[in-house]
This record gives sequence, C-alpha cells and structure tokens, in this order.
Amino acid sequence: MLSFKEVLPLAQSQSELGTKPIGRLLFKLAVPTVIAQLINVLYNIVDRIYIGNIPGTGALALTGLGVTFPILMIISAFAAFVGMGAAPLASMQMGAGKNEKAEKILGTSTLLLTLLAVVLTTVFLIFKRPLLYLFGASDNIIGYAQDYISIYLLGTVFVMFSLGLNAFISAQGFATTAMLSVLIGAVSNIVLDPIFIFALNMGVRGAALATIISQAVSAVWIVWFLLGKKTHLRIRKENLRLTPALVGSIAALGVSPFIMQSTESLVNIVLNRGLQNYGGDLYVGTLTIMTSLLQFIMLPTQGIAQGAQPIISYNFGAGNAGRAKETFRKLLTVTLSFTVLCCLAVVLFPSVFARIFTPDAQLLGMTATVMPIYFAGIWAFGIQIACQITFLSLGQAKISLFLALLRKIFLLIPLALLLPRFFGVMGIYWAEPIADIAASCTSLVIFLVKRKQIFTRRETA
Repeated sequence: MLSFKEVLPLAQSQSELGTKPIGRLLFKLAVPTVIAQLINVLYNIVDRIYIGNIPGTGALALTGLGVTFPILMIISAFAAFVGMGAAPLASMQMGAGKNEKAEKILGTSTLLLTLLAVVLTTVFLIFKRPLLYLFGASDNIIGYAQDYISIYLLGTVFVMFSLGLNAFISAQGFATTAMLSVLIGAVSNIVLDPIFIFALNMGVRGAALATIISQAVSAVWIVWFLLGKKTHLRIRKENLRLTPALVGSIAALGVSPFIMQSTESLVNIVLNRGLQNYGGDLYVGTLTIMTSLLQFIMLPTQGIAQGAQPIISYNFGAGNAGRAKETFRKLLTVTLSFTVLCCLAVVLFPSVFARIFTPDAQLLGMTATVMPIYFAGIWAFGIQIACQITFLSLGQAKISLFLALLRKIFLLIPLALLLPRFFGVMGIYWAEPIADIAASCTSLVIFLVKRKQIFTRRETA
C-alpha cells in the first residue's frame, strides 16, 4: 500500500485510477482515446478520399497510394514499439509511487524515438523504389507511390513523436489532452489536403506534404505538453539517455505491439502481391479501400483498449487485482459490441462505404462485391484486442507476443498464400475472416486458462 508521502504528489487524475468506479473511469479514459484514434484514422483516410476523387487519374493514384501502406505501418510500428512498450511501464511505476523512475522511462523513450526516426528515414529513402515494387506496385502506379512516399518520409520524426510520445500522456490519465494532440494534427490535415492536392495542383505530393505538416504540428504540441508544468511526467535533459536496462524492459513489452503493426505491413505486402498476381491493379485498389475501412474499425477498438490500459496497469502495480479483473470484463464487453456493430454495417452496406473513396464504377462494383467477404470475421477482433491489451498491461510480454503473431503470421499469411491456389483471387479475401475468428477464439481460451495463475501470483507477491 502507498504511504501518504508517496500518494501526496500524485494528481487526482492518477489517484482516480485506483479509486473511481471502473465503468465511469473506463468511459472517461476510453472515449477521448477512441475519438483520438478515429481522428488519427483521418490522416490516411482523408488522403485516400481526396486522391481517389482526383478527376481522371483518381483510381490509379489511389491504388498507388495503397502500396505505400507497408512503409507507413512500419514507421507506426516502431513508434508503437517505444510508446506502447514504455507507457505501461511508466503507469506501473506511477502506481508504485515511483514517478522519478517513470520519468527516466520517458527520457529514454524520447531519445530512442529520435534515433529510430533517423534510421528509418535514411533506409526507406535509399531503397524506396525497389521496396514499392516488392510491395505490389506495377509500372502503372509506381510513379504515384514514389511521389507520395518521397515527401512523407521527410516527416518521419514527427510521426514517431506524435504516435510514440502521446502514449505517455494517455498513461498519466490525461486522455482528453491526448485526444487534442491528435485532433490538432488531423484538423490541419483536413484543411491542408484540398489546398495542396487541388488548389495548388500537387496531387499525391500535396497529400503527403499536408500529412507531414500536420504531424509536425501534433508533435510540437505533445513535446510542449511533456515539457510543461501540467504533466506528472516531464521530459528532462538528464534523462535523455539509452539506459540498457530500461531499453530492454521497453523492448520486452514493446515487441508485441510492434509485431501487431509491423505484421500488418507484412500482411498488406502479401495481399497486395497476391491480388496483383491473380487479379491486377483493380484488385489492389479494392484492398486500398478496405484497409482504410479496416483501420476505421481496428484503431478505435485499440483506442478503447488503450483507455483501459492505465487502469489495469496502475491497479496491478498497486496490488489491486480485483479492479484489474473488473476492468477486463468491461473492456471485453465494450470492444466486442463495437466490432459486432461495425461488422454488420460494412457487410450490409458495402457500396455506401466504397463510394466514399471512389466514383470509378469498375472499382466501386468490385469493392462492393468482395467487402462482405473480407469483413465477415471482423466482429471477433474485439475479443482478441481485449485479451492482448490485458496481457500487455499485466506485463505478460511472452503471451502478448504470441497473440500478436497468431492472427497474422501463423494464420492470415499462410492462408493468403494457400487459398488462392485452390480458389483463385477470391481465396485471398476469404483468408481474412478465417484468421480473425480462429485467432480471437484462441486468444480468449488462453486468457481464461492463464488469468487465475497471473492474478494469484500478483495477489500473493
């Protein structure tokens, strides 16, 4: 139990993590985080909507933008590796009354994000063209893909900061501030996109420029907050060092969210190449649209889970396993309800969602045909994310890592390679729902088997 001396410096937003009713607390933390994730989706979706509606060349430009998605996801994955790996550690240290150690975690993460941004920018700028061909580009769309990614990569450091450091704001219970961090950038992107794309006639280059400027605005806001007086954890010069022990701890937890996002990139590569080989540019275009909608479902679901993460981590660190268990139960109910509703909407009204991205009749018709298949199992994703974020919040890195690998590496990629050999191009679309349902059911079984052992260990520690 924390002493009065330890508790006194903590702000009300921290102490509420251990005292406020779970339902209201989850709502308070999850709603702004979900809004932030929905806004975050707009960064890529708004670009795709505007580009897909460019007169004459919109369909090809949209397809070209789609093959850059693996690079975008790899950058986001490294940001998650640091942010999602370090934020639960910081939450647990705050729960134990050790804010000074939590600040060291923040300082190490800030420097690590900076170094990773420099490396990623350099590597992708050098090898962008062969990588884009590897990711499914054809001669018809390589120009659009290269134009977009060449500019986007110049803002890698802003993307890393806005995604990686914002997790530390959420981890302190400042969910509304974290939401505003994303909102500022997204609104900037929405305003700048039509100016650069249409008014200045920059096309896909304009979309990329609008995105990196918007990410820069968001990154500056986040750093300014973490240097200010309102935050409980502050970026301090003396903590900007790569302490091996802290880097190792961050990596142990960060590898799971890293794999979740980086394997999304690998999945996209496998699907794009399969669709290009078995179908052509038109089929690659359908995936560009559907991955945009998939983000619209998955990121808010992850936002709900991230809202629960500080509650679970804080109470687990404080020795209150009962509140951590209750948080999981409520989290599972909310995430599963959300994914079921999203599944019904997309499967029942595919043309409505496809029309947002393209007026091209051929691309629209094909997307509406395959969308109900591709999204048939997304309802089960709410189960997997609730289990995985709970394991991550409890410091169970190995289990969380296995669950991260299960859906994509062990199931989806093999299915996407195998099924089209028997069922043609449609087999690629069917791989997604089969993997979703199988992985989610497995995740739930593992959690039910392991939960008593994990919580009992903490309660008796």
